[in-house]
Amino acid sequence: MLVLDRGREVWEDHWFRDLAELLSGNELIVVNNVRVFPARLLGQRVGIHAEPAGRRGRREFLHSPIEVLLVCQVGPDVWEALVRPGRKVRLGERIRFGDGELEGEVIGRGDYGLRQLKFSARAGFERALEHLGHVPLPPYIRRPDEAADRERYQTIFARQGQAVAAPTAGLHFSEAILAKLRARGIESCEITLEVGLGTFEPIRTSRLEDHRMHHEAYEISEAAASEIIRARREGRPVLAVGTTVVRTLEDAALKSATQSAGNEEAPVIGPGRAEADLFIYPGHRFRVVDQLLTNFHLPKSSLLVMVAAFAGREFILRAYRHAVEEGYRFYSYGDCMLVRGTSPARGN
Repeated sequence: MLVLDRGREVWEDHWFRDLAELLSGNELIVVNNVRVFPARLLGQRVGIHAEPAGRRGRREFLHSPIEVLLVCQVGPDVWEALVRPGRKVRLGERIRFGDGELEGEVIGRGDYGLRQLKFSARAGFERALEHLGHVPLPPYIRRPDEAADRERYQTIFARQGQAVAAPTAGLHFSEAILAKLRARGIESCEITLEVGLGTFEPIRTSRLEDHRMHHEAYEISEAAASEIIRARREGRPVLAVGTTVVRTLEDAALKSATQSAGNEEAPVIGPGRAEADLFIYPGHRFRVVDQLLTNFHLPKSSLLVMVAAFAGREFILRAYRHAVEEGYRFYSYGDCMLVRGTSPARGN
């Protein structure tokens, strides 16, 4: 674990197992408790042959393997999904999965392979998905998913919601690490952000400001909101485990500030369900998060831009060069960095 002090712009090499000893002891740790679901489906396009002259009707046949990655549910039995290869799939086309126990019809089109599919299932969509769905492992893991991945590709906090990728900063934690944190009196709370396209979609625009984030659903419980508000009032740092937690808390804080403009007594954050489409890039004023634990991210990702906004672009680039030289591992199952170094602001 690379530990960064963004105030003094220095860093130190440590081990994640020593996290509890490296913290001050008064932090509030916020984690994402979302659970990854088997969102990857493998099917075939349904084609239709006209019967020969003199015979009535049409005959269906299957062709062209298709991969579907469910992104988010937008209606009863309707999902936004990435379809590959998407160029060939037209409106009205059907995709069949398994022996026909699940079928999807393309009812909408978007950019970069994004489609809307309306599903029908013989024995219910959830049952079909449990049977036919695959764990959406990161693309750099070049092997088919296994039954064990349904639990292995989860954080120990995973309890609810539907995510197409694990909030990977949470993968570093074990029960032993949590026990050390609790022994020091360090408190924690959980939020839920359903990781989707907004988290992993690359930046394709030439101007950073033109990038648009895909929305992701999140939920903050009354208990979590109360814990965060109390930490802010007491001047204790809020440590976000992962960029998904940062996005959730900062989006909720921005919504709270907008809704209560001019009311100085309004809380910095409120409970409830909402959707985040906030793109955090340099210049963003962080309202809640004081410290960040995150993995190392790739170029052209909104996640790297968020970390640069939090710690400073030039400082992060220098720290990343150090990480490369020292052999830190990138990607979802890689190493991590802890960014801290400024005092939290007191407030509601």
